[in-house]
Amino acid sequence: MRKITTYLFLLCTISLWSQKQFQGKAVYQSKTTVDMSSWGAEMSEERKKQIKARMKNFLEKSYTLNFTTKESVYKEEAKLQAPGTRGFRFGGFTGGGIKYKNLQANKALESVEFFGKKFLITDNTEKPKWELGSDTKQIGKYTCFKATLVKKVDAFDWRNMRRRGRGRGKGKKPSDKSKTTKVTEEIEIPKEITVTAWYTPQIPVSNGPGQYWGLPGLILEINEGRTTILCSEVIMNVKDKETKIEAPTKGDEVTREEYNKIVKKKMEEMREMFQRRRGGGRGRGRF
Repeated sequence: MRKITTYLFLLCTISLWSQKQFQGKAVYQSKTTVDMSSWGAEMSEERKKQIKARMKNFLEKSYTLNFTTKESVYKEEAKLQAPGTRGFRFGGFTGGGIKYKNLQANKALESVEFFGKKFLITDNTEKPKWELGSDTKQIGKYTCFKATLVKKVDAFDWRNMRRRGRGRGKGKKPSDKSKTTKVTEEIEIPKEITVTAWYTPQIPVSNGPGQYWGLPGLILEINEGRTTILCSEVIMNVKDKETKIEAPTKGDEVTREEYNKIVKKKMEEMREMFQRRRGGGRGRGRF
């Protein structure tokens, strides 16, 4: 009963705020951990350290979320690379994409670049089925409440990829094939993961980083598999022209399903090309 009363109060608060004209900005830090231990003795400790160092800029990113009560833009902040270092890229994916959400119009768009080609992805706008909890914690000056969500994992979500059979070993069970998707002979990905969100009713905006929204307050932290997204700063009543909220327009328009098919086809072409080169042949994939 207490949970229901609190929830109704929060919804009323959001309704009152929705009548106000304002814009806010939230800064997030994203960090993804990599489990190198699954490679065991096949890779030296020195080599593991080198790979982790190269991947740091790829695994630790900064984002900004510019939002109103109706719409938002979530964008990666450009990061200068230290002189003499080499960047890391996963396949043909590049960073710097923009995620746009219009909660009033049930519209979600994401601009991405894959192997030098720009795409504009129309995404699912169905409200996430969060389970609200009673746990609380403090993030900065904001009191946050816990919510959880069981999410299907995109087959190309590199953050949740892991080595196949990593559970094998003394006292450990192998991965359950019914709960994982085979990506390659070496790599697999879980079909579902539990996402934990921490949101604050003190900023009654039903929004959050990336694809996440639908809670009675701004989401300040997301724990998703091996990735944590944490808000480090919130600025209200932003008036900077550079933070103007606009939907992206550049790129070939595709649905999320169509985009995944394009990525899958390209990755298969690249794998075949790599195998031919190892065998002495030549090949070149294209869209």
